[in-house]
Amino acid sequence: MPKTNELVVDTLLEAGVNRFFTLPGLGVTWSLPAFHERKDELNLVLTRNEWIASVMAQATGRLTGRPAVLMGQGPWITTIGGVGILEAHFAGSPMIVLTETSCYDGYGQMGVYQTMTGDYGGADAMASLKPITKYCTYATTPEEAVYGVQMAAKHATLPRQGPAAVIMKTPIIRQEVEEPIKPALYPTEGYLRYTPARPDQAAVDELARMLNAAKRPIIVAGNGVLGANAGPALQALAEKSGIAVATSYNAKGVIVETSDIAVGMLGTWGVSTANRALAEADFVLMLGASMGPDYTRFRDPDMVRPGDQKLVQVDIDPRNAGWVYPVDMAITGDVADVIDMLEKIGLSSDQRDQRIGAVNEVKERTGYNTLPRPSAKQGTVHHADMVAGIQSFLGKDDLLALDAGANRIWSTFGLRMPHPQQLFVPGGTGIMGWGPPAALAAKLVHPEKRVTCLAGDGGFMMTVQVITTAVQQNADVVYLVSNNSGLGMVRDNLGENRIAVDFEEIDFAKVAEGLGGKGMQVHHPDEIPAALEEAHKMGGPVVIDAKVDPDASHHEATDNEPL
Repeated sequence: MPKTNELVVDTLLEAGVNRFFTLPGLGVTWSLPAFHERKDELNLVLTRNEWIASVMAQATGRLTGRPAVLMGQGPWITTIGGVGILEAHFAGSPMIVLTETSCYDGYGQMGVYQTMTGDYGGADAMASLKPITKYCTYATTPEEAVYGVQMAAKHATLPRQGPAAVIMKTPIIRQEVEEPIKPALYPTEGYLRYTPARPDQAAVDELARMLNAAKRPIIVAGNGVLGANAGPALQALAEKSGIAVATSYNAKGVIVETSDIAVGMLGTWGVSTANRALAEADFVLMLGASMGPDYTRFRDPDMVRPGDQKLVQVDIDPRNAGWVYPVDMAITGDVADVIDMLEKIGLSSDQRDQRIGAVNEVKERTGYNTLPRPSAKQGTVHHADMVAGIQSFLGKDDLLALDAGANRIWSTFGLRMPHPQQLFVPGGTGIMGWGPPAALAAKLVHPEKRVTCLAGDGGFMMTVQVITTAVQQNADVVYLVSNNSGLGMVRDNLGENRIAVDFEEIDFAKVAEGLGGKGMQVHHPDEIPAALEEAHKMGGPVVIDAKVDPDASHHEATDNEPL
């Protein structure tokens, strides 16, 4: 007779889910024999903690558009593993969480340690995961476990994508399943069939008319454009008619940022060009962009003006259109479909030259193509030097993962991505420590790419154990550590009242070598591009420890000036 664990693995593979990330414990350990039986059909990655496993699963889902699985013991998946689950929830990444209640063969009601059944004396896995997932179920029988996995695969992949969780009562995991199975179980494929609704043709026709009539139109491209892999199509459409394109943080680099129509990323930590281009527009088309306060300078009243500007929003979820701002028209559908329909209609190019001229004027006025280069102490580099070094290094086969802090602010502010969709960011939560495991996940998904991660010393130290996983996976990933021995962004904001922001100096090159990788150090701006080139030729995980001036500030990379 088959066991629950075997049926669960069979069901996941039926659903097309074949990437798994874990630090196994208790009930999930009991699942491993079933994975061993199907090991030639799946990729199971052992990580050093649930935090790393959760980020790698989320990042894999974000890159592939298909759910990866985070699995582990209940107490730790619901706590440490919550990092990646939250990121998947906020960023709309497909992900399946597979965990259990640690109730030790029926002792859950008696306060056994680690228990997550929700009984007296324990904790509640369902209560922990339900608020941060699209779907969450508690399976107490083998049949419920299989059906729950089928529903999790369904919910994780349907719009808006996100994490879905199956919590199994621990004793059922290796339970034999008697036949006939009741309630009956059916093949997974039928549960996953989905035909997306097409955008309304009349609404898109009206959108085309409105775009053609506008003098200073702008498109705000958001996470939906990135998720639909629609960046190149959007760029081609906008370039033909001279429509400016700004992006949210999540979608930075979704189009080539050196294009004539690109005005960069919006927000306080974005580019003044994008903020002013949006403020000066008479028509705003929001494509898969929530218009969240973080990239509208917290609803700057001069930036987006309902009633003054014409506002149209396209989103796959009708609840997201007219969410932050009231709109003149909302179109429900995948942004890729809307872009394709606009292309078939054919936007007018009559005003292209005037529109491009206006975009160029804003760029010149705001210094779009000029990166500030503050000086740094001798023997150190500035954040701006890091950005300049990365900018000169990036080629079409590169992927760049960011982390958090001052180094990321300078990157989103200063980088002009030369190729579409090559930037990878923690867009849901912006948490420190996301970049290193996300970069490794990116390399496993795209082994043909050069993958580089830029992280601060604070964030890198949180998930530095990922180097050992990269060694184990024989993955060539380069980690460029912006090492200013502290929490740079917080330190900047404290000014002279510095407390709880300074770390002891760490030699990350030696740390990398001790963990099985390779390491080098950088002390001068001119060394950065050469170090990146050399690191990618060395093979295996390589850490570049770049000594950054602790006094280098992120304040020059912000836009707080009145519009």
